[in-house]
Amino acid sequence: MTSLLIDALLLGAGATAFMDIVALVQNRLFGIPSLNYAMVGRWLGHLLGGTFTHRPIGKSRPIRGEAALGWIAHYLIGVAFAAMFLVLVGAGWLSRPALVPALVFGVMTVLVPFLVLQPGMGAGIVARKLPEPNAARLRSLFAHFSFGLGLWITGLGSMLVL
Repeated sequence: MTSLLIDALLLGAGATAFMDIVALVQNRLFGIPSLNYAMVGRWLGHLLGGTFTHRPIGKSRPIRGEAALGWIAHYLIGVAFAAMFLVLVGAGWLSRPALVPALVFGVMTVLVPFLVLQPGMGAGIVARKLPEPNAARLRSLFAHFSFGLGLWITGLGSMLVL
């Protein structure tokens, strides 16, 4: 169990960091906005107080430390996803990281923002209430694709270290 937790921590943090680097490059090169993790922290802060849905989250009362809360949650979710991935594919995946399972899993994780985060933040299911829902959907899908790619790249990196 300890090995799974350590593997998930390293794999999830690496994949999430890769996802963030891709988002930064997209923003710098193409002006594509990425998710404001302070709003995730605001949503979580209000969620702990019993409020799930906002109309939209940007108009809700700020939460003290929301940016830090959002970023910490972002990485913890990445670690949780990595743990789920390792349970599904087996810990042996780390000794021979395969690209396809990592990409498929990464793309599947987009269901969480589509069905939980976006509705909770006031964007509706699969971002249907946003002014440009298809653009938001593609950004989310690409972010989670890059998380899957990050799983694979981090897995390859772990082979070099182990």
